[in-house]
Amino acid sequence: MRSTDPVGDRPGGRGNQAMNGLRLRGRGREMAAVREAVDAVRGGRGACVVVEGAPGVGKSRLLAELDELARRSGFDVVSVRADELDQYAAGAALQSALQFSDGSERAAAATDDQRLWLLDSIADALEERAQRAPVAVLVDDAQWADPATLLVLRTLPRRLAASRILWVLAVRSETERPTVARVREDLERLGARWLTLGPLPQQELQHIALDVLGAKPSPGLARLLRGVGGNPFLAIELVRAFVDTDAVKVEAGVASLLHDGIPVGFRRSVAARLDRLPEDAVRLLQIGSVLGREFDLGTAARMLGRQAGSLLSGVEAALNAGLLSGDGPRLAFRHDLMRQAVHENLAPAVRTALHREAADILRGIGARSAEVAWHVVLSGGPVDDDAVTTLTTAVRELSSSAPDAAADLAQQTAGLLPLHDRRRIALLTDAAEYLGRTRRVHQALNLVDATLSDWLEPLQEARLRLVAAEIHQAAGDDAAAMTHLQQALTLPGLPADLRVRLLKTKATGHVYLGDITAAEQTDVGLVEASYRSEDPAVVVSAMVFQSQTFFYRGRLARALELAEEATARAGTESGVLHLRPPRIPALWLATVLTATDRLADTERVLREGQREAEALGLGWSLPHWHASRACALFEQGALDDAAVEAESSLMVADELEITQPNPQARSVLALVEIRRGDLAKARDHLRAVEAGSGTSTQRYGLWVSLARACLADAEGRDTAAAAAMGGSFTDAEPARLLAVPPSHWPGIARMALRGEDPSLAQAVSGALHTLAEPDDSQQIIGTVRAHVDGLLHDDRGALEAAVTGYRSTGRRLALAAVCEDLGDRVAASGDSTSAIRYFEEASELASACGALRDHERIMRRLRQFGVRTAAPGHHTTGAAGWESLTESERKLIPLVVEGLTNRAVADRLYVSVHTVNTHMKHIFTKLGINTRVELTRLAIERGGIADGAD
Repeated sequence: MRSTDPVGDRPGGRGNQAMNGLRLRGRGREMAAVREAVDAVRGGRGACVVVEGAPGVGKSRLLAELDELARRSGFDVVSVRADELDQYAAGAALQSALQFSDGSERAAAATDDQRLWLLDSIADALEERAQRAPVAVLVDDAQWADPATLLVLRTLPRRLAASRILWVLAVRSETERPTVARVREDLERLGARWLTLGPLPQQELQHIALDVLGAKPSPGLARLLRGVGGNPFLAIELVRAFVDTDAVKVEAGVASLLHDGIPVGFRRSVAARLDRLPEDAVRLLQIGSVLGREFDLGTAARMLGRQAGSLLSGVEAALNAGLLSGDGPRLAFRHDLMRQAVHENLAPAVRTALHREAADILRGIGARSAEVAWHVVLSGGPVDDDAVTTLTTAVRELSSSAPDAAADLAQQTAGLLPLHDRRRIALLTDAAEYLGRTRRVHQALNLVDATLSDWLEPLQEARLRLVAAEIHQAAGDDAAAMTHLQQALTLPGLPADLRVRLLKTKATGHVYLGDITAAEQTDVGLVEASYRSEDPAVVVSAMVFQSQTFFYRGRLARALELAEEATARAGTESGVLHLRPPRIPALWLATVLTATDRLADTERVLREGQREAEALGLGWSLPHWHASRACALFEQGALDDAAVEAESSLMVADELEITQPNPQARSVLALVEIRRGDLAKARDHLRAVEAGSGTSTQRYGLWVSLARACLADAEGRDTAAAAAMGGSFTDAEPARLLAVPPSHWPGIARMALRGEDPSLAQAVSGALHTLAEPDDSQQIIGTVRAHVDGLLHDDRGALEAAVTGYRSTGRRLALAAVCEDLGDRVAASGDSTSAIRYFEEASELASACGALRDHERIMRRLRQFGVRTAAPGHHTTGAAGWESLTESERKLIPLVVEGLTNRAVADRLYVSVHTVNTHMKHIFTKLGINTRVELTRLAIERGGIADGAD
């Protein structure tokens, strides 16, 4: 892919405007639409335009005109042009263009999945540029763009919609690449302006002939122009063909044909031009058409068995004929239609042989593996060992930035190999693993099933089943994962390291499924062996596993000790961070901290761990970091910020096409909306869980059950609420209860009592007593136990003890709930004075947390006692204007006014850039604006907001 310096030379070869000096004809409507987009971006709002049409219809020419217009309007122009060879290229050409002009380069992420790093680095660079001047990003021939650039084009126009960036893509109408089709679908949903370039009217073709000839075309020439089907490129070539053969006579300002027939030298294609060229030029063009639209003269000389210097006369002839351009460091066909015409005039057998030879030569000179791979694929099978090595290297390089494209290339390569070739199975296994990182999970699992139907060696089958199990676990289907793992472990002759990986994955699956006994039984000798490993990731993983088993057995102090030690070790060994959730030590530590008296430490652990994961480009982990922060913030009673983190989890999963959105994030959003009182939104979130998660609700089933029960309770369906929890929390063992944070436990007991299911409330109480027996080090456990016992036994003393206990735990919603419960209890005993005091405290806490529904319910109780109540002091949802902004949103505004990018704001506030993105989206919605420019203007007009004041 060719990239151009945004502040340097104009894009060479785009429509060849500089070479032919012709006016743009017949595209007045399209240029008017482009000018509107330019004006919109100059006004501070992002815009996107897609230019679509057949080859030669003028897409590149329109982009050239836009390039000039944008530069005249003060835009910083970033321009890239794709080539067929880019389809297997690793990395993003757009990123290269930005770094080329910057002279700076952000260090690449040391990870097997660089999608987040690519997106964030390009987003940061564009946002910084857009702060200085409006930016135009022009991508020509996007149908051939490298997979990473296509990911950028799908994602960043939405993320950076509030920045002064104009995105313009030119794409062929007939493209069949699925990734290109998805780009088109996403941009269409975003509201991109679609410009379809159709054939030009006959009158415009005559104007083009006038521009070329300097005279009006005669009726005879005008008739011939009808044969080009309205294609401006073909019209120009037709007219030039006559000029080149002296078949046109100009008299009195009219250009006439000297004879009626089309010259032998044209034949309505480029092929006839070759007839008039010397043999050296013809052979150069034929070889060049095989090498690609742009090609190296030295490589072409090698394929011809010549010295480069001996081809100079052929090069000069091709340049003079207007078939090639020599403006750049490589020779290039003046239009891809010319290259295609030459290429397609070669006999199929000749094309195949030349592509195979090109692959060999390019491999020998150390060309990009993607370029060699393209030729190997076009040459078809069979392939030799060197070709397989090249293709495998291209697959591996592509996998980090575009796993779906890598999977496709791996399957293509496997198709070139004999059925029982061991490398074929390895490639298909890799393809399944790469597909498992994307939303094409069903294709990955279908590929696994199809491959397993072949005869496989035990080692091949075990590796494939391990990949299948990891895909199922990532998608949340832990039961299916266990089936593959159990079958793999029965296979004979497996190496020790693979067997340990299978056992570790199986033990983790048992933890996911809540079967701690089975997890401990799987551990026979596994942890001990892991501690002897020289791989720090294996040691840390064993620590996390031990911490998990201790945690779910209720031994919180030991679980916390192991989690902290694992996190500390991970901090000195970067490779450990590549463990998958929930085995990432800091993520697991946060889960443990949320259930202890050190809830306040959770935010620091998650913030530091998440920012390090972002810096390393561990995109697949980000939805889990955001979901964990959402859970911890909900536990603290920060409902607004919890919702933002849960939304960010879903947003990142969508951008990176994570296999399945995290049902935990949806559940938190549902719980937040229930507290706010928007039950319709809560229902929407739960429906999304059911529609989008499938079997992934297994792992987060308790969260989903809790949200469903709370919704039923809010709707007054007491029996349904108790029933929703009954299947999940009837076990008196603490493992099930510990799957959700402590502040939710009393609510489970309360809903059970309302739904006349005392056995469920007693099970919760029993689990809490079991939890406290081996480990009474955590005050929060005793406090929650007192709260549950107070509800179960109508015990005022227990509730009062819980009030005292909650005051030092930082759990405002839990304190509000026990104050309300105690108010109900003392009111029933006739002590209205104490009841009012407790209700008022509960009301203040609920209002401060943003729990509007809770606040309104408590206000109704106070009014029953004759207490005059005021509107809640915290109301940030369902309203508009400055007053609806949350405290976190207000903190961002002065930094935006200061001119900081979203990345710089995130660095200043020490939060994730994705959290900032979500906050900014909320600010724009609440204020009814679309751009940072409007926000800055409103903030300055308001005055005090610039320093964070109300």
